[in-house]
Amino acid sequence: MFLKDKFSSQEEKIEIPQVLPQKEEVLKDLLAPAAVEVAPNYLKLGSFYAKTFFVFSYAKYLDFGWLQSLISLNEIFDLSIFFHPIDTSQALKQLRKKIAQIEAQIIEDEEKGKVRDPSLEIAQRNIERLRDALQSAEEKLFHVSLYVTIWAEDLTSLKRKEQDVLLLFKNRMIYVKPAIFQHLEGVNSTFPLGVDELEVYNTLDTLPASAFFPFVSADLSPGLFFKGSEEEAILYGINIVSQSPVIFDRFSLENANMLILATSGAGKSYFAKLEIIRSLMLGREIIIIDPENEYKLLSEKLGGSFFPVSIASEYNINPFDLPREMGESTEELLKSNILDLTTLLKMIIKDITSGEEAVLDRAILETYRSRDITPETDLSKGKIEFPTLSDLAEVLYNMEGGKRLAENLYPYTKGSFAGFLNQPTNVDLTNKLVVFSLRDLEEELRPIAMFLTLNFIWKAIRGNLKRRLVLIDEAWYLMKYPDSANFLAGLAKRGRKYQLGLTVITQNISDFLNSPYGMPIISNSALQMLMKQSPANVDLIQKTFHLSSAAKALLPQLDVGEGVFIAGLRQALIKVVSSYVEHEIASTSRPQPA
Repeated sequence: MFLKDKFSSQEEKIEIPQVLPQKEEVLKDLLAPAAVEVAPNYLKLGSFYAKTFFVFSYAKYLDFGWLQSLISLNEIFDLSIFFHPIDTSQALKQLRKKIAQIEAQIIEDEEKGKVRDPSLEIAQRNIERLRDALQSAEEKLFHVSLYVTIWAEDLTSLKRKEQDVLLLFKNRMIYVKPAIFQHLEGVNSTFPLGVDELEVYNTLDTLPASAFFPFVSADLSPGLFFKGSEEEAILYGINIVSQSPVIFDRFSLENANMLILATSGAGKSYFAKLEIIRSLMLGREIIIIDPENEYKLLSEKLGGSFFPVSIASEYNINPFDLPREMGESTEELLKSNILDLTTLLKMIIKDITSGEEAVLDRAILETYRSRDITPETDLSKGKIEFPTLSDLAEVLYNMEGGKRLAENLYPYTKGSFAGFLNQPTNVDLTNKLVVFSLRDLEEELRPIAMFLTLNFIWKAIRGNLKRRLVLIDEAWYLMKYPDSANFLAGLAKRGRKYQLGLTVITQNISDFLNSPYGMPIISNSALQMLMKQSPANVDLIQKTFHLSSAAKALLPQLDVGEGVFIAGLRQALIKVVSSYVEHEIASTSRPQPA
């Protein structure tokens, strides 16, 4: 900088010292903690305590995914693995020297008359095999370093976490030691800097080194997690830990069934509605069993079909209908539907004897024959008029042993329930979204209606194979009745064969476990969404879903819309998110009048 003195005509150069730090120095000061305390057994960085461990000995055999138990640990920790390739020519020289030492030891033992040492012979064979593999480039050698740094807010918590980590390694016969007097180097080695300051390694060949991969984490993230085709995956939520989206295709798993479990008001129906909206965008068909009219507004907003099932309803389902678009013969369809009709009639007519059951079987066949439907009939050709319950009652009146059965059918053929089961089907399932409402059903008719509706849906699924979702809300309604519970368990078991994804929503896990059909539904659900739970149920939930103690403690504390999303062996703590438009559609509350 140049200054000109008013008393002098000469210019002189004055150097002004630099007082402001460079930008990178300012950034370092902003990011760095105020102080670092390095102790022999730990390191204190700001307000957090850290302790680093290194692996010094591995088990003889390493299974693939052996790091899963550590990575799935619900604790704050840093893990780093360094692979330092070893020059093959140098490795061969060292192995040649080692094999010469072993052979010399074997010869010396023989000359001295000692009993042979099998460990030397095994080592000799292993080294020779490794030399051959290295020479043919089938194997490579690596110096592998594994470091773990655990973090805690106080020394007591640090000690507890240390015991957990040591126990995990000990169970796999892997031995670790703390980096005593080197915790600063240990922390630097586990930071994402790519620097190995500890330099504690084991020599491994390709196979055991590859066992460190893949990282099978209980977290579906980080990053965009696509399972299956990207075109078939939908957003389920945002990972609360990593803030990354959880995008998933449920049909990519061994089955596409999902169980949603939460207390009232935890957001389980909202979560299900968002999946419905996003699945419809992929062109999937969705059928909903709605016991409380909770999906009526959703159906209206999305242009779906809404069918109230009740005595006064204008919509009817004829239990004698047979599907027409199946690869099965008419004879097989008749046999299957006769079994379903017999089950339904047993629910209507109490205390049916074995003799009357045989009468029913013959009467149903005769009822179909009265409309020219036999095992030889081609259902795909022409217009076929299926019989109704009145036709069956008439056949029973004219059969020996059928009069009592026909009289018991009177309320459903000519009495107060006549419009419920005794009319041709006028329910159309061609819409992409179909909702069956059971809210206005009389309690006496509820098990019958649920069985009839589920059976009708099952026929549609079997008749035209395509990817569908069937959602059962408040499933405890169905679990109260053995026949509908059995049918629901059958859907869960057989749905995969027919490209069906069953979604079951309920509030209480005990509703399922108290039923003999509950556990098959849970075990055949590859997906689970566990939202906020009552403290009284968390022990049972932990045992049923094999959750960790940390996940168990978390369940009662979850906020609305949060949950543990489980897909097979993977888990993620997610928060349900929606766009403004999705929220307007999924919200069930109507605008309040002014």
